[in-house]
Amino acid sequence: MQPPYSFANNGWAMTYAYLWLLAAAVFVTAPVSAAETADKVVVYKERRVLQLFAGERLLREYPVALGGNPLGDKVQEGDRRTPEGRYILDWRNDASSFYRSIHISYPAPEDVEAAASKGVDPGGMIMIHGQPSYLGWLAFLTQMFDWTDGCIAVTNAEMDEIWDMVPNNTAIEINP
Repeated sequence: MQPPYSFANNGWAMTYAYLWLLAAAVFVTAPVSAAETADKVVVYKERRVLQLFAGERLLREYPVALGGNPLGDKVQEGDRRTPEGRYILDWRNDASSFYRSIHISYPAPEDVEAAASKGVDPGGMIMIHGQPSYLGWLAFLTQMFDWTDGCIAVTNAEMDEIWDMVPNNTAIEINP
């Protein structure tokens, strides 16, 4: 007794059909395109939005949580404010205490000067990051509030996209 579907029994037509089916399966499961690359990140603090751009084209937009005292520019360490200005996303940490983090080059020289004129430390270690480690499932709640110490927080899934689309040395503009 022979198996019901055998290349030997069905000839070249069935072989051809199976090859087309295999090719279609490969085509359908293949990624459509590689992740797009952003060359600029723009944050609007008042709107609680982070945008990724390629040239003038908006690629993605994400809701964000900011520092617990979000109004105004960051002046000193511990003020829980997110800085405003133009910076560079200069390095990343895949093993931070928050789910992935990309460093913002704050403080810039003008930030250091402004803090020094007031006799305070400008602070630092401002990042774009996901949720606290092991608490990613709480993002539906945490993202309703400004809870960071001055960083820009997104969900872990959004952080994965940002991580893949934003290379080191990308410009970031943080607006009021």
